[in-house]
Amino acid sequence: MKKLKVIISGGGTGGHIFPAVAIAKALQRIHPEVEILFVGADGRMEMEKVPQAGFKIIGLPIMGIQRRLTLQNLKVPFKVIASLLKARKIIKDFQPDIAIGVGGYASGPLLKAASSAGIKTLIQEQNSYPGVTNKILSKKAERICVAYDNLEKFFPAEKILKTGNPVRHDVWQIAGKRELSQQHFGLSNDKTTLLVIGGSLGARTINRAIEKHANELTSNNLQILWQTGKNFQPNSEVLANADVKIHPFIFEMDLAYAAADVIISRAGAMSISELCLIGKPTLLIPSPNVAEDHQTKNAMALVNNNAALIIKDSEAESTLHNTILNLVKDGELQSKLASNIIKMGKPEADVTIAKEVLHICGIK
Repeated sequence: MKKLKVIISGGGTGGHIFPAVAIAKALQRIHPEVEILFVGADGRMEMEKVPQAGFKIIGLPIMGIQRRLTLQNLKVPFKVIASLLKARKIIKDFQPDIAIGVGGYASGPLLKAASSAGIKTLIQEQNSYPGVTNKILSKKAERICVAYDNLEKFFPAEKILKTGNPVRHDVWQIAGKRELSQQHFGLSNDKTTLLVIGGSLGARTINRAIEKHANELTSNNLQILWQTGKNFQPNSEVLANADVKIHPFIFEMDLAYAAADVIISRAGAMSISELCLIGKPTLLIPSPNVAEDHQTKNAMALVNNNAALIIKDSEAESTLHNTILNLVKDGELQSKLASNIIKMGKPEADVTIAKEVLHICGIK
């Protein structure tokens, strides 16, 4: 079996890191003679998460431009130059057959250095609206693996391959776990379970809406499993009589999904990819604090297929509770949403991308 050397670059958020790890593990399963090196950004979460997943990572001194005026932005050009120089050295030392970019600060300098050295590159774009870095890098890439339709306006059409987003298998394989999940979270088996995912840092609007209406919701034979994020502390007096299980962060997402009857979530690309594999009735509240409002675009890809409901962030506090109660009482709507959302899932995305990597490298 031919030896293969692969660099995977990017990170910054779980939405970039977890697909990267999923691709790496698929490559290892399909082609055991593979050596994988990750390249991330110093000080970002990939520097911790990637080694935890069992892979070596090297950090670049790259940083992003702050949206507000700050002296930190004066450092950016120097950090970019330093990162390009370090990326060139990494390419020279490691001699990869291919470099994969998953988005995030580090993928820019690394893929630029790789393509300048004549190394083949592949981009994995998670969102329905690509970031600036991937738009620039796409011109030199061999292949652009995407999760959404209609990306020809951003990327060369002949390079696009619709694969879906790679999701870790341990997150979405939930069959037979419902009883275990109820025990784990202390949930009753005779109530409808509402799973609220506020994100790792929290989604303030969703959290405030749930806090405000928790008593009304749980008086309707509902129980709430609530990931608040670490930046939100619910008012215990307000929630004294509500049936809620509060967690700043849920590590056992497979169990949380297994317990859920209805799910409330933001509309990040990776969240949506997971939800499409879980197949539960879902209500999406896109974050307004993202570039080009791409979470709304992500959500509408489901809504237009009758696969999810959507509420604007600005309307959540006033309308979320009634929308939840109407959904919980409408079994036919729940069945339709669950049936349609699971049709949009791409469980083999990691393998499809790994096979494309091998194909580009001339390995059958």
